[in-house]
Amino acid sequence: MSKFANQVKTVLLLGALSSILIGIGAFMGGRGIYLMAGIAVLMNFGSYFFSHKIVLAMHRAKPVTEAEDPRLFQMVRELAGRARMPMPKIYTIDDPQPNAFATGRNPENGVVAVTTGLRRLLPDRELRGVIAHELAHIRNRDILVATIAAMIALVVSMVAHMIQWGAILGMGRRDDDEDRGGGMIGMIVLALVAPIAATVIQLAISRSREYLADETGGEISGEPDALADALQRIERGIATIPTRLEARPATASLFIASPLRGGGVMSLFSTHPAMAERVRRLREQERRRA
Repeated sequence: MSKFANQVKTVLLLGALSSILIGIGAFMGGRGIYLMAGIAVLMNFGSYFFSHKIVLAMHRAKPVTEAEDPRLFQMVRELAGRARMPMPKIYTIDDPQPNAFATGRNPENGVVAVTTGLRRLLPDRELRGVIAHELAHIRNRDILVATIAAMIALVVSMVAHMIQWGAILGMGRRDDDEDRGGGMIGMIVLALVAPIAATVIQLAISRSREYLADETGGEISGEPDALADALQRIERGIATIPTRLEARPATASLFIASPLRGGGVMSLFSTHPAMAERVRRLREQERRRA
């Protein structure tokens, strides 16, 4: 799938999220939806401006100076130049699992964090691919996209809870008892289904942005195969190396590969695409370059 197609998919998914919100707002009526929307906007406004500090503190990430790791700094500086973006701040997380994430609301406030396990496990060629992927997230403003999606999904969830309590307490816009019974069932079904649908769409947006970051990262580094090799090595590391990252599932979506173990039906609720498909697309991108 091309970058343009991924961008279109993101827009369509955001539109679907908005449609769910508008639909339940029309069903609910009244001013409750505006109150919940205001709360969600304020929460996500704070997250947009301060989430990078919160995430770095949660993982006890430490800033790295050029004197401490000149090779990493040289690599990031070179790739940032190729991407035509400012040099991001670099942090390390003391964890044996190979992983990395990027954060920051725009390229001027970008942060790239890598685990000590990633530095030990990956050769420079593959590390370069991972850094390029993270820079792609910053350049594509994926933090902004994720914040918008989270805001809409949160409003849907909050309004759904209001609808659920309204149904339990017998509230609703129904004129007679016969209609009220069916209306209450409809309200309860809506309250249960809408948050699940919103979550599934939000996660689909996350997966779409991962594909986009893979492709953009391959372009920045000039070696999509290197990123594909890195993803396979990271996948093996996640499966075999103990980690503390699993203790913070709320931040799993930020990492280049989810530190959480799981599969089967739960893959529908995964923040990341299947690794095999990511690798396949990168190999195809490499073949197109040849």
